[in-house]
Amino acid sequence: MATQYEITGASAKGIAASVEQGVVEGALAPGTALPPVRRLAERLGVSPGTVATAYTELRRRGIVVTQGRGGTVVAPTPAVASRRPPPVPEGVRDLAGGHPDPAFLPALLPTARLSPGVRSHRAQPRLAGLEELTRAWYERDGVPAEHLTFAHGALDCVARLLSVELRPGDAVAMEDPGYHHLLDLVPALGLRSVPVAVDDEGIRPDALRAALRAGARALICSPRGQNPYGGWFSAGRRDALLEVLGEAPSEVLVIEDDHAADIAGVPLHSLTAGGAGGAAGGSGGSRGGGGAGGTADGAGLAGGAAGGPARWAQVRTVSKHLGTDLRWGALACDRTTLARHDGRMLLTSGWVSHVLQETVARLMSDPETQGLVAAARSAYTRRREALLAALSARGIAAHGASGMNVWVPVRDEAAVVNGLRTRGWWVAAGARFRLAAGAGVRITTAGLGEADAAVLAEDVAGVLGEAQATYGG
Repeated sequence: MATQYEITGASAKGIAASVEQGVVEGALAPGTALPPVRRLAERLGVSPGTVATAYTELRRRGIVVTQGRGGTVVAPTPAVASRRPPPVPEGVRDLAGGHPDPAFLPALLPTARLSPGVRSHRAQPRLAGLEELTRAWYERDGVPAEHLTFAHGALDCVARLLSVELRPGDAVAMEDPGYHHLLDLVPALGLRSVPVAVDDEGIRPDALRAALRAGARALICSPRGQNPYGGWFSAGRRDALLEVLGEAPSEVLVIEDDHAADIAGVPLHSLTAGGAGGAAGGSGGSRGGGGAGGTADGAGLAGGAAGGPARWAQVRTVSKHLGTDLRWGALACDRTTLARHDGRMLLTSGWVSHVLQETVARLMSDPETQGLVAAARSAYTRRREALLAALSARGIAAHGASGMNVWVPVRDEAAVVNGLRTRGWWVAAGARFRLAAGAGVRITTAGLGEADAAVLAEDVAGVLGEAQATYGG
């Protein structure tokens, strides 16, 4: 344990608070071992049971983990703070942030038509116009949209779903590698993460089966635009996953994060719409709300979908294609999930700002904005594929079947990140995105011009060559 920090406290609550303060201040770094229970109890003059209770509370809250004979240590990503990326150094091209290209985002002009205090927001939390646009947005891709609601973004929505459905200690099946904020959220809620390996078609059926057999009570997955790997469900993969889910208890909650719905550049094959008889919409053309429409390979469904999970939710946001300041999310789900989500929301934030809802509705129905979204989807596809082709031409394996990121497996993340930095590029080390998956780096291609792909690929090849000469293998 770090000698510069002394744990204090005369009660379980005080001891836990002292440890948490040390973690927040950075004095207790991730991986730091805490004193054994009896040793700390003797030093503080309390009973071993008091220290054990403090450690149990810290584990429940995701601040520490137990490693068998290795004792209790500060969690790799303690739940008192999310894994934030390091600041971008001056003078380099930022390809690490996962942000859209600002050139394809519309100007955000708040509406002046809504006056505060003239309606009962709790009685009518959703604007009818936006609800209609959102229902069309989902049904465009064949997602059942009879029951839907709004939230303050995807993480807000997922956090509420997990908190009302699960209890501390329950297990959640998580994509590995996966979105780092979700990986941080689960332990912060006192839940356990069970890694589910992914490939170019999304989560793997064998890995999902193992997670469910390990007791996972919920699954969080991305049907397309998976972050950071880029995978997306084919129709065959969707059906295989549904077969695995059919073996699981009916109360397992399936949460799909379709955050890249309008810019993923590929069709949707959603678990929520059931199997081969369900719908799988496209991503070309335009119809109804949301803009990036398409036709379904089956009829749009309203309500449950034959062959789909009994408990399900699909979350969508607009921050990637309409603007990062639009903290609004949509949720289509089964009837029970809707009641539980909205019941908890009523007791907390109550509703999503009607000013925000009106702004989103205007953008979703504006032809010029939808033209920008279509242009973004096309450009992001070309840019991603240009980098993949350039890397492949140099013998470098990479993944990015959809969305706006490319995942490059590497042996030493730090060596690659630092090597590319010296050549003017800033990419994201994969550690923030991984549970048990192998090392890699994530490159955001949304702002990478096609002409720059070959230059970056050549630099990646050079850095990998330097790393191999240094470390071998």
